[in-house]
Amino acid sequence: MPAIGAVVALSAGLLTATVPAAHAASGATLPFTSVEAESATSTGTRIGPDYTQGTLASEASGRQAVRLTSGQRVEFTVPRAANAVNLAYSVPDGQSGSLDVYVNGTRLTRTLPVTSKYSYIDTGWIPGAKQHHFFDNSRLLLGQNLQAGDKVAFQSTGTQVTVDVADFEQVDAAASQPAGSVSVTSKGADPSGNGDSTQAFRDAIAAAQGGVVWIPPGDYRLTSSLSGVQNVTLQGAGSWYSVVHTSRFIDQSSSSGGVHIKDFAVIGEVTERVDSNPDNFVNGSLGPNSSVSGMWIQHMKVGLWLMGNNDNLVVENNRILDTTADGLNLNGNARGVRVRNNFLRNQGDDSLAMWSLYSADTNSSFENNTISQPNLANGIAIYGGTDIAVKNNLVSDTNALGSGIAISNQKFLDPFSPLAGTITVDGNTLVRAGAMNPNWNHPMGALRVDSYDSAINATVNITNTTITDSPYSAFEFVSGGGQGYPVRNVTVDGATVRNTGTVVVQAEAQGAATFRNVTASSVGAAGIYNCPYPASSGTFTLTDGGGNSGWNSTWSDCSTWPQPGQGNPDPDPNRNLAKGRPATATGSQDVYTPGKAVDGDANSYWESTNNAFPQSWTVDLGSSYAVRRLVLKLPPSSAWGARTQTITVLGSTDGSNYSTVVGSSGYRFDPATGNTATVSLPSSTNLRYLRLSVSANTGWPAGQFSEVEAYLTS
Repeated sequence: MPAIGAVVALSAGLLTATVPAAHAASGATLPFTSVEAESATSTGTRIGPDYTQGTLASEASGRQAVRLTSGQRVEFTVPRAANAVNLAYSVPDGQSGSLDVYVNGTRLTRTLPVTSKYSYIDTGWIPGAKQHHFFDNSRLLLGQNLQAGDKVAFQSTGTQVTVDVADFEQVDAAASQPAGSVSVTSKGADPSGNGDSTQAFRDAIAAAQGGVVWIPPGDYRLTSSLSGVQNVTLQGAGSWYSVVHTSRFIDQSSSSGGVHIKDFAVIGEVTERVDSNPDNFVNGSLGPNSSVSGMWIQHMKVGLWLMGNNDNLVVENNRILDTTADGLNLNGNARGVRVRNNFLRNQGDDSLAMWSLYSADTNSSFENNTISQPNLANGIAIYGGTDIAVKNNLVSDTNALGSGIAISNQKFLDPFSPLAGTITVDGNTLVRAGAMNPNWNHPMGALRVDSYDSAINATVNITNTTITDSPYSAFEFVSGGGQGYPVRNVTVDGATVRNTGTVVVQAEAQGAATFRNVTASSVGAAGIYNCPYPASSGTFTLTDGGGNSGWNSTWSDCSTWPQPGQGNPDPDPNRNLAKGRPATATGSQDVYTPGKAVDGDANSYWESTNNAFPQSWTVDLGSSYAVRRLVLKLPPSSAWGARTQTITVLGSTDGSNYSTVVGSSGYRFDPATGNTATVSLPSSTNLRYLRLSVSANTGWPAGQFSEVEAYLTS
């Protein structure tokens, strides 16, 4: 749901995306690599996984994290060259403290501050909301250059800290002042952050019309918002160096445009959500042909709440973190706006939204964005609008009252412009998306099409979608206002659904959709739930366009909701227990992610971080099994030379305590004989979590598997 402004793969190893073959990768190209705490070495306690609204683990990336008490630590293996780290964490309400930081065993003089100041948000006026927004982010320049394989540890100094994920980044040196620019310090700005630099910024903007305002490295405090900003570039030395501290940066209802904001940080002091306050990085209009790029935006109510004329605005390559409401909202009248290649984490409402209030958003798009952990509402929400595109985004870990992507006619206020023209939803990857809606007392799907306040008559094309580990359903068609308005003109073409908790299609509205080339595996309950509400409103027709597989069963009892995993287990003793199951690793190289070793395709593969043995790969089989045989594969192509990998097989029933099943041994992979190796397991083996630790590979300096198959039969 939108915040009303002043007038709202992931795996347990490295965060990456798995997308349909021959399609552009989902998500943003990011300057950092994220590593989950639960995949690191720790003396703390793992929490989760948990999908229950209001719990700490449910808001964590991967729905898991590591809790540290005094003296406990979590140690990350650095996945890439890095000189900086950003840590997502949580501390108990009302507490603050610090973490000691160790690099390769040596404690740094600087500590990492942690606080609950910006967390624990209550929005009692939003139906179904509970206290939320438990995590926060804190960053640190390490003062040295690290390489892949180096170790960075965080240790609690007294305050209980729950560590979620670490982002490792190689930050470039601070940029130099552009020739001819007007520095804010030349107008009296204080880079120490002690003095009030508001007037200095205003004077620099006035002096630089048509040119560049330069924000040198430093911390600058503004006590009131900027307005009248037009025909100017505001540029910093980089978002790790030039930092502006204010909760209201630009607040203006109109501008002639030509505003370009780039390469600095704006960090606010917003500790609650007050929708009547314009506590936003940008509130209102930047004017036509403007841009926002390379920014670090944190601790605001909303990153960008855009109204008025923002024609052809480009918002790209930004980080928007820890907002109490939306990350960005195109609040009507957006024309030709492109929001692309941004990273958003820990929003208190929709991470990215278009809300066609007063006038339709038209010909605008959200493309190649990475969104993690919106904790109240959707990853991406399109509320009305004409000819809108949502393409190649990666959305993970939606928590409450929302889906990964929502295409909706929910209006909130009038006048509202419903969906019209063609709505393109293409190439998106949704991981652990969807949530229980306490207002409906039933779940919301990973991708939702919602005729909430009026019929959907636009053409909605949903193509090339990957949905993995949805706790409930993959695709939902609903009239969320309870009036039974129809959902029409929907086509779903090309989708891969893996390990969905309940059903592939959750149809609760009258209407129709055509499905083509939708394949599903490890479906929790049934393929289809088709129970429109109200019961007398009409039927929902699913047209089979061909190429569909793995979801032809229908839930038979409309008086009950299917529960996650309620379906009967596959009785086939020859079933590959690992196929389609959640996989994690200590590291991955580029796009060769852990899930590719269980996707059923012997031509795709996982490859660990290079030159960093040992590396391990782990799969959760879902239940404990008496596994007797493993088949390990590499791509069968003759282009793969023969090689020997040294592998240890480990097993666990709880995901925490592992024991050796088969000791370290060399296994030969040769394309001439199928490029496979078989591992026989002892008759006493019983495990849920299967881990393969690779300590050597004669063909490449990394662990490699294209498929790991686990069988009950010897």
